[in-house]
Amino acid sequence: MTPAINLAKKAKIAFKVHEYAHDPANEAYGLEAAEKLGLPPTQVFKTLVVSLDGKELAVGILPVAAMLSMKAIAKAAHAKKADMADKALVARTTGYVLGGVSPLGQKKLLKTFIDTSAAQFPTIYVSAGRRGLEIELVAQDLQQLTRGVLVELTQ
Repeated sequence: MTPAINLAKKAKIAFKVHEYAHDPANEAYGLEAAEKLGLPPTQVFKTLVVSLDGKELAVGILPVAAMLSMKAIAKAAHAKKADMADKALVARTTGYVLGGVSPLGQKKLLKTFIDTSAAQFPTIYVSAGRRGLEIELVAQDLQQLTRGVLVELTQ
């Protein structure tokens, strides 16, 4: 069990865990998950951690094939600027390795922003806390558990 799965169980929400064989040579983690689980890349979401004005971290959750708009997440977070966070800092802050960062069960609850496209699906898929493991859940449950805000995040 990962912290993400434990949090979903504790919250008593409906969810399913999906496992697949991760190819260590593949660094397109989210696209690999969509492909191996036979899902449209618009329904599988990646978790990206950004640095806001170099002072605090925030989480963006968006479709795996989409590009995060740094302007959009900065604006949503009321920051002047957003940049991708340092990999080591992401691991320390979330407790997860890159490619397996789940929006659920992070060591520290960060400001979280979920792309509005998540609302169009009955369920979405996000990392369950390690490479090769996805959790399927209702976007509204994800929003509630992360205290996330639905915003337009893609370019």
